[in-house]
Amino acid sequence: MAKANPLQEQLLKAGLVKKSQVSQAAREQVKARHGKAPVAPTESQREADRLRAEKAERDRAIEAERKEKGRQQELQAQVRQIIESNRVKREGESEYRFNDGSLIRTMLVNELLRRQLAAGSLVIVRLGEGFELVPRAAAEKIRERDTSAIVLDNGKDRGNAEPSTGNAEDDAYYAQFQVPDDLIW
Repeated sequence: MAKANPLQEQLLKAGLVKKSQVSQAAREQVKARHGKAPVAPTESQREADRLRAEKAERDRAIEAERKEKGRQQELQAQVRQIIESNRVKREGESEYRFNDGSLIRTMLVNELLRRQLAAGSLVIVRLGEGFELVPRAAAEKIRERDTSAIVLDNGKDRGNAEPSTGNAEDDAYYAQFQVPDDLIW
């Protein structure tokens, strides 16, 4: 056993401490001198930690993107279900033409459907590669989920003022003529 320091010997002789307490204190001092102090991380450890952090960040970004894609697919499925459950049966021999972006599309309708489209109570929506007619209430549900599915909605612009030519005299003259919403081209 290592030689105790003079203070420890004096405390032992005086009976203030036991031999086991002295040896315990000596062991703790040795551990403190030769003990495991936190070692500064090496360059390779720092690099490994940085790579782990970057991988975790990439994984979080990929997971967020995956969740967003899943949410978009869920919204598209809801839109498809709303359209399929609310579509109005199309019948008739009269052609109804409407704009689909830069293209002019044609749909066969009867006179009642034509009036409902012109009044805005029916809306044309996109379903896959085709088009369907749905009531206004269903179109509002669709608009909440995906505005790009709405192709033609004559009722949404009803609150706007009449377009102006910029000349008050001409506007007053042309105001006397009624222009129908359901012109057939």
